[in-house]
Amino acid sequence: MAEETTVPAESETAPKQAGSKRIKGLVILLTIILVGVWLGLNMFISSKTHIETDNAFIDAHVVPVSSKVPGTVARLLVKDNQLVKRGDLLLEIDRRDYQLQIAKAAAGVGIAENEQSGEQMKVEGARAAVQSAQARFEQAVVDQGRAEKLFSRDVLPKEQLDRATTARVVSAAELKEAQETLRRAQADAGLIVKSGSKAKILQRKAMLDEAELQLSYTKIYAVQDGYVTRKSVEEGVNIQAGQPLLALVPLHETWITANYKERQITWLKPGQKVEFTVDAYPGRTFNGTIDSIMAGTGAAFSLLPPENATGNYVKVIQRVPVKITIDRSSDTERLLRIGMSVIPVVLTGRTSGEVLKELNPFK
Repeated sequence: MAEETTVPAESETAPKQAGSKRIKGLVILLTIILVGVWLGLNMFISSKTHIETDNAFIDAHVVPVSSKVPGTVARLLVKDNQLVKRGDLLLEIDRRDYQLQIAKAAAGVGIAENEQSGEQMKVEGARAAVQSAQARFEQAVVDQGRAEKLFSRDVLPKEQLDRATTARVVSAAELKEAQETLRRAQADAGLIVKSGSKAKILQRKAMLDEAELQLSYTKIYAVQDGYVTRKSVEEGVNIQAGQPLLALVPLHETWITANYKERQITWLKPGQKVEFTVDAYPGRTFNGTIDSIMAGTGAAFSLLPPENATGNYVKVIQRVPVKITIDRSSDTERLLRIGMSVIPVVLTGRTSGEVLKELNPFK
């Protein structure tokens, strides 16, 4: 007798297929949840170990160049964006006016020296007059003494004695006058005070030195290496003392000013390594190091700092400027320019375990 084959009913296979699909869906959902949790945890840990901001830019010293003396620009030796070295001549002011001042000052020194010689001669003449007056006074004293002796013997009349006495008084006055004249001559010649013996000559020489210094200011040199920017001067232009002429930007001394939120600086400290990218050079990574953290927020040092003690207070997240030095080996071509937007990422050096410990509610 032939065997009978049994075919399972559709009602029996449908629940099995539905259960298999449900299990697969649960597995896929669980996998997605695990992957999402893993990615989210990694992003959270990365945000704590790699602190990033887009509020950052390249900064550098801008050295303004101005003239110490007024005049007309005779030569301009640089152009926009030119690289100059320390000590290079940038421009020269017309020197003729200042050379004339030197000639006048030098003539003044010669006149002062001649006047000094003339005053020395006056001193010698006054000294001779004193000696002559001294001799007359001594002779008058002797004559008066002789007249008194003769008068006491009734040899000389009273009238001649009076004349001798008057002659002594007059010679004494003349001597005093000659001495005063000598002192005045010595004062004019600067001989009374030893340190001021050549006061006039020193004064004129100081004026000559000043004129030579003014002449030296007609040549303006670069105080350091840098690129010429903000050039606002041309040959033939009349400039004034202190007028800005151009500026020098030393690109070899650039740094990054990164404004981190106050909640981000908890684990920032000087010496930490930094990796950053620049919008101008996508795909290229530069390196740096945290140099220092500013002593206050940017708002605290603004022109109009906030006054939270007045009016209604609204808390605003503050930003703290962080100075980041740039590793020159990562920018050998000096591509970075002032004001470029930067995205720095600070490598705090913290481990995943240290970050996860902060999430422990029972610590």
